[in-house]
Amino acid sequence: MIQNMRTRLLLMAACATAFAGVAAAQAKVAVVSMQQAVIATASFKKDWAELEAKYKPEQAKLEKMRKDLEEIQQKLQAGQGKLTPDAEADLNTQAQRKQRDLQRTGQDLQDEFNAEQNELAARIGQRMATVVRKMAEERGLDVVVDAQTTLFVKPALDITKDAVVEFDKAYPVK
Repeated sequence: MIQNMRTRLLLMAACATAFAGVAAAQAKVAVVSMQQAVIATASFKKDWAELEAKYKPEQAKLEKMRKDLEEIQQKLQAGQGKLTPDAEADLNTQAQRKQRDLQRTGQDLQDEFNAEQNELAARIGQRMATVVRKMAEERGLDVVVDAQTTLFVKPALDITKDAVVEFDKAYPVK
């Protein structure tokens, strides 16, 4: 946390130093929220919907595993004092096995989903960076800063919506 704060302060100091020299030359500056721009693109929305649809059956399997575990736990509670020691031990073993399988399957599924989500964001993010660079060249901008690293920006300098429009033109959804 402290290391992250130090890094941000150093980055802001470096930007301030750079902007001081550039400001003297009347630099043209713009700001883009890369994260917002990426998730607003038609490509991201389409790919995100496909990703969610891909994992929906797996989530249903996890939910069934949860219900099966709950049923075993209910049998244990309902049969408390009524079950034979062997029957109770068998249900406890089943519950432990189901719990372990549920945790492993859930973690594996989450890891796979996160990896695909990160790949999607990285792919769209790289394309968005290319679009923003092109926009900067076309508009004669000297600097484009990510909105997450700025403390204040005039709305007129924000090119996020324009970047989304340009991205969707450059990379139309098929």
